[in-house]
Amino acid sequence: MTEPAGDLTLRTLAMPGDANAAGDIFGGWVMAQMDLACGIRAAERARGRVVTAAVNEMSFAMPVKIGDTLCIYTDIVKIGTTSMTLKVEAWAQRYLQPMREKVTHAMFVMVALDGNGKPTPLPPEE
Repeated sequence: MTEPAGDLTLRTLAMPGDANAAGDIFGGWVMAQMDLACGIRAAERARGRVVTAAVNEMSFAMPVKIGDTLCIYTDIVKIGTTSMTLKVEAWAQRYLQPMREKVTHAMFVMVALDGNGKPTPLPPEE
């Protein structure tokens, strides 16, 4: 089994309201959790407001089921002037099992914004 890449940024429980009739969690819900994790990580790096500018290709390798814990790992792989690119992986820790399986991954581009909602330079790394 491979290990997740990046830092664990978000963990959440897949609930019945997030699922279709067959018990599989909607892909849009998984993507929303990935976006939240990117927002957390990017805002910490930008030390301010960020927005999602782009999401690169995403495909689902395995379903997430009700009761699974969805674990989102993020890694900042590129820093630009006002934007950053994050590699994001979603892993499902199966209900009441120690087993984790990689569900999907993608690249998210996040842009730092100033108080007027305009792109602003990222601060230097500390």
